[in-house]
Amino acid sequence: MRQLTTWARPTGHPGYSETLPREPESAATARRLVRASLSVWELDELADDTAVIVSELVANAVQHARRESIRITIERPGAALVRIGVVDFSRVRPKRREPGPGDVNGRGLALVDELAQDWGTELLPWGKRVWAELHGKDEG
Repeated sequence: MRQLTTWARPTGHPGYSETLPREPESAATARRLVRASLSVWELDELADDTAVIVSELVANAVQHARRESIRITIERPGAALVRIGVVDFSRVRPKRREPGPGDVNGRGLALVDELAQDWGTELLPWGKRVWAELHGKDEG
């Protein structure tokens, strides 16, 4: 069995990125990376919502993406603006569904839509990045 290595690296000023295995357990690692980044940036008020969002984006990538890894990105394009993303190797855009009362799945993007100020999909030559932005107290 091939073992994937996990590593984090800066993505610019400031930002972080980590490659994770495409498995449900990676959501916990993504939440830790998000919380650590927000703490360093003193944006702890965004931690709970951002953790829910990254969990939902990771779950979506685990279920629908191809290949065995995904990439988590966390960027700070503004003083109190955070953009998180999950990159995978599928070019299929996620679609928000309206699940019925008895449906177990299908609520992830509805949660992202509710908690994020904005979200979307950026197509890449080999896949896509699903991203969400959250604004702290001093932003938008």
